[in-house]
Amino acid sequence: MNEQQLSRIRLYFTGLVTLIILTLLIWQHFTDGVPSHHLFQSADYPAMSNWWGALILPTLSWVLLGRINNRILLQSTAQSQGYPSGIIIGFGCALLYGALISVFFAIGRSEISGIMSLGILFIALFLKVYREECVLGYIIGMSVVFGAVIPTLFGTLFAIVSALLYHIVHFIWSRASLWFMRNKNSQTG
Repeated sequence: MNEQQLSRIRLYFTGLVTLIILTLLIWQHFTDGVPSHHLFQSADYPAMSNWWGALILPTLSWVLLGRINNRILLQSTAQSQGYPSGIIIGFGCALLYGALISVFFAIGRSEISGIMSLGILFIALFLKVYREECVLGYIIGMSVVFGAVIPTLFGTLFAIVSALLYHIVHFIWSRASLWFMRNKNSQTG
């Protein structure tokens, strides 16, 4: 894909996210009212309105898709016809994961959503869930139930911790493998 095609996809995707969030907010406004959410479900913290989603989700989509597009352009050697499947799969899985966390929370099974939230850290041992497509999918997937502010805060936190976990574990694993191979070769040689 060339830069112009990637820019067009970025624009269309951001427009779609903007249209969806504005439609949801207008629908909420005219039905039960736009909800607000407290961090950790505690009234001790200030309420954050879902209206923030009209600013956060389009901005986040624009910025993260820009970073994804830059990564594609830097890694691309051959001209492909679409986004690499790893990016699409990462986005789709994170979107589904965030939506499932939201659904379990909404139906009153917050213990499952809590376990799933911490499960991200386990998944981070094996997969690069800190990448932009995963963060964007996770935040969008949770935004319908939690608004945009709380998923953005937790998505950012999980991305930072996941990146640290992934790279530390893989660094230790590579050093241990290297040490093991050297000892094995010195004992046989």
